[in-house]
Amino acid sequence: MKEVKFSLVFRDMWQSAGKYQPRVDQLLKVAPAIIRMGCFDRVETNGGGFEQVNLLYGENPNRSVREWTKPFHEAGIQTHMLDRALNGLRMSPCPKDLRQLFYKVKKAQGTDITRIFCGLNDTRNIIPSIQYAKAAGMIAQASMCITHSPIHTVEYYVNLAKVLIDAGADEICLKDMAGIGRPDSLGKIVKGIKELKKDIVVQYHSHAGPGFCMASILEVCKNGCDYVDTAVAPLAWGTGHADIIAVQEMLKDAGFKVKEINMEAYMEVRTQIQEMMDDFLGYYCPELNRINNSLLVKPGLPGGMMGSLMTDLEENLASLNKWKEKHGQKPLTTDEILVKLFDEVAYVWPKVGYPCLVTPFSQYVKNLALMNVIQMEKGKERWSMIADTIWDMILGKAGRLPGPVAPELIEMAKAEGRQFLDTDPQENYPDDLDDYRQKMEEKGWPLGEDDEELFEYSMHPTQYEAYKSGKAKADFEADLAKRKAAKAAPAATEAELPKSITVNVGGQNYKVEIAYGNDLPAAAQSAAPAAPAGEGADLLAPLEGKFFRVKDTSETPKQVGDQVKEGDVVGYIEAMKTYNAIKADRDGTITAILVNSGDSVEEDDVIMKIG
Repeated sequence: MKEVKFSLVFRDMWQSAGKYQPRVDQLLKVAPAIIRMGCFDRVETNGGGFEQVNLLYGENPNRSVREWTKPFHEAGIQTHMLDRALNGLRMSPCPKDLRQLFYKVKKAQGTDITRIFCGLNDTRNIIPSIQYAKAAGMIAQASMCITHSPIHTVEYYVNLAKVLIDAGADEICLKDMAGIGRPDSLGKIVKGIKELKKDIVVQYHSHAGPGFCMASILEVCKNGCDYVDTAVAPLAWGTGHADIIAVQEMLKDAGFKVKEINMEAYMEVRTQIQEMMDDFLGYYCPELNRINNSLLVKPGLPGGMMGSLMTDLEENLASLNKWKEKHGQKPLTTDEILVKLFDEVAYVWPKVGYPCLVTPFSQYVKNLALMNVIQMEKGKERWSMIADTIWDMILGKAGRLPGPVAPELIEMAKAEGRQFLDTDPQENYPDDLDDYRQKMEEKGWPLGEDDEELFEYSMHPTQYEAYKSGKAKADFEADLAKRKAAKAAPAATEAELPKSITVNVGGQNYKVEIAYGNDLPAAAQSAAPAAPAGEGADLLAPLEGKFFRVKDTSETPKQVGDQVKEGDVVGYIEAMKTYNAIKADRDGTITAILVNSGDSVEEDDVIMKIG
């Protein structure tokens, strides 16, 4: 009788449902109940979005990881995390020295297993991480991103597994991040892997959304899978994962040896999850993410991305409908824009070479599709707005695409002077840890135990600076207060809603103004702009998002008085986790910068003046 073991993907449960992760006090409260359930040999405790989003609401993720992994170690349960190979824990590629530090820090913090994946399945990105993880004493679980296309066949995946095993991978994960792997094919892939190396550990990760997951779990287990990822209600199913109860009962009936579930502890975990949602996390979990949707089979968007997609889509739809109202057009509903978006993703995906739709490439493809939809709804051309990071994917800067790029995009690249690459992606990202170490010393910031604060700053510089300044917490508290007020009194007039809150950051109280609809906070109405208004033509925001003068510390921000040429990048708008370049539309001199870095802007807001 073959034994199948279970992992609780607690981090991914939250990422697949919404935008944020629990606070460390909430994590420590739920850990004993998870342990008492008695059915889990592994728990996913951190990785991917976990660390970045904690910074966004003002909590240090290093403390969270150290304290969160500790009770599981004491109970003999392994902890595992998700990492993005060349990208580490972020959306953009990392230098080699940061990648090496990454594994040393995570091992020291108590993480046992690292699930390494590359959305391109480019082994040049995965194999170095296998080596770095093993050198740090971690179990290197090499992942194959599962998708369904003419290129991604059973043979493709078995051959990929062989390369990863030969490179020293301790385990193989089938990362079915969108749940669109077909059960029969998945079973054949696992069988092929076990024929390569009978004792290699295989773990299966799937999302429930499209509806294949239970059949897929049964097929992979019948063919030798060792571990299955599961969830706990009320965050099971929907864009999340299959519930442990259903999976355990199905496998038990099929003759597998599985651990029993302490149902009293299960109910306690379930209750605590609901309490976390009621506290604040539920305000960032759109209802559509709580249901299964077979429309996801066609675009293949991953469950982990759907958590944030619906939140982002609310803002994009509101902005688009504002434009439509201004131009006398009928507004779109959420369902209408979703169908348009899903259709456009299915159109765009083959055109950009079939990257597996997983972070960051799922966001790139989705963002490109959404930009196309928005631009076409406004009567503009498809492909009229492509962010530099999306071009990097198309050009091969971050790795080799599985399929060919469409001729029209190749022509666009040539017209813009962009070069296609096929060199080792790591060569494009030089070491920079010493630069960050120097910056921290200059600021008087401690490097942290095992250099973990240096790691955090280098990995997420913009978010870390916002965390250290208190801006992240203040912005989060203001947004949460607005959401709570809107939910508590949906019919209230604006006069009845709160106009400000007081946020305590590091013992210092800050008053934060709250705006509703199109209004600016009162403080912003009376505050002086970032630079005196000058003469010249308005440079308008091309889309809604947050304005930044630079996208990373390697750039020098434009200043009033700087000369610019038409097409020069003068700033960025961060929208949907992508920095979209703002380009000068004429030659001239910057005479005014009217928005501060980090400020929210709407489409057609005046960003600068160029004389």
